Amino acid sequence: MKFYAILGLSLLSFFGNAQTKKTNPANWYNLDYQTDGVRGISTEKAYELLQGRTSTPVIVGVLDGGVDYQHEDLKDVMWTNAKEKAGNGKDDDGNGYIDDLHGWNFIGNANGENVHYDNLEVTRLIRVYEPKYISVLPSTPLSEAERREFVAYQKMIGDYTSKLDQANFGNINYGRLKEEVDAMVKKMGKDVKDVTKEDFDNFTATSDRQKMALRMAKRELSNTPFDKFYKDLEDGVKYFSAQTEYHLNKSYDPRHIVGDNYDDASERYYGNADIKGPDADHGTHVAGIIAAKRKNGIGIDGVADNVQIMGVRLVPDGDERDKDVANGIRYAVDNGAKVINMSFGKGYVYNKKTVDEAVKYAEENDVLLVHAAGNDSKDNDIVNNYPMKYYTDSLGAIVGEATNWITVGATSSGLDDDLLASFSNYGYKSVDVFAPGVKINSTMPESTYKEQDGTSMAAPVVAGLAALLRSYYPQLSAKEVKDIILKSVTKVDEKVKVQAEGAPKKVFLAEISVSGGIVNAKNAVEEAEKRVQSEK
Repeated sequence: MKFYAILGLSLLSFFGNAQTKKTNPANWYNLDYQTDGVRGISTEKAYELLQGRTSTPVIVGVLDGGVDYQHEDLKDVMWTNAKEKAGNGKDDDGNGYIDDLHGWNFIGNANGENVHYDNLEVTRLIRVYEPKYISVLPSTPLSEAERREFVAYQKMIGDYTSKLDQANFGNINYGRLKEEVDAMVKKMGKDVKDVTKEDFDNFTATSDRQKMALRMAKRELSNTPFDKFYKDLEDGVKYFSAQTEYHLNKSYDPRHIVGDNYDDASERYYGNADIKGPDADHGTHVAGIIAAKRKNGIGIDGVADNVQIMGVRLVPDGDERDKDVANGIRYAVDNGAKVINMSFGKGYVYNKKTVDEAVKYAEENDVLLVHAAGNDSKDNDIVNNYPMKYYTDSLGAIVGEATNWITVGATSSGLDDDLLASFSNYGYKSVDVFAPGVKINSTMPESTYKEQDGTSMAAPVVAGLAALLRSYYPQLSAKEVKDIILKSVTKVDEKVKVQAEGAPKKVFLAEISVSGGIVNAKNAVEEAEKRVQSEK
């Protein structure tokens, strides 16, 4: 999900953060530092080492908001369920899912309707607990379990109120700013695509509100083309509108569209075969990073060259639901995925047990899970980001750790203390590795392309690397692939900037991650080769 900074600080979306002003090659994340001068993961160097070696196809499950399976750079790498006959309305392969030709959609129904927007998890939890605790006083007698729930509810209310205040502020002010910009553009008599900074420099404002809008527009246009500035403005309006109308609206609950028994976490067979859905921007971008067809002269080159993308739609515009996450993992495992990418996350959890059970199921079936660390500039050792690699009991105490899980933070192409993406979460114990996640150019719906930022972009870089290793070294287990990726990272000597308790602080990557480095495909291939040779 995108986050837009408060007006007056920036008009750039969180995922559009202008951390680095430098222009990078469109495929910089695949390049090599020594050869190309950018801190990519040396993908092309890895393929030089693999010349002459055969590979086997690897299915990668993309659990996300939808994938445009007809994209020009993805259509040749989509997983196709060979046992399923498309469009006949039958479950030909008997797996419980009708017409699942390229994957499955857990947030739709059999009539073809889809959930587009949903609440944040904190909104859904407040809806559950509010009837019980809204009138409770500190002196009200409660059991120990109820007291824990009440304390958690109070924290939720604080977080929710803060988010709602910010959303209302952003909704009003972004809306007003767009109104003024639209009025100015109309007065200029130009189409949006033709407007320049000079047009605003020469414009005379006629009201105080217009003067403020003009100042903000001119400031942004000093380093941003107008069409991009205007798109960010439109996205900001759309985002804050969705926040107030859907994400934080306690009276809005779209789950009836799905038609399942939501509280029955054991229910598996619901949804439809529409893996694209109404908003496939995010999932399509993720899929392209992993596997956009390499060397076809079109668009971009993904990290992995012999991959089949399985689309599993379960993330709405809002927070994903735990039941759907668990079922998405199980579906991907049961239908042959060996790597699963999960570029989503949230700060609250409804049914962690059912997700933990699905993670264990993937672990038992030798499937590697790759998860984005989150984009809140927070320490995941302190602030929870769900789902997570830790198994917990009913009280939230850690009782184990998945061996088949990699959590990924994001880096930029910078060579200084701005190397760590300013938005990236981190954690000495909870974040395993870092990977490129700033200005990543990849596929978008309708055969288009766009740069995006986020740990959502860093995770598929690692998922692509994992798929590459599992393709060329199929004898390696999920745990071995994880170990190789963590062992072969590029260590960085200089300190990077993080936000710690609201203030910037400089640290080494080794202080904020398990591996202490950025994934490196060339090193990983060398490490995999050594391991395979030693086991002969």
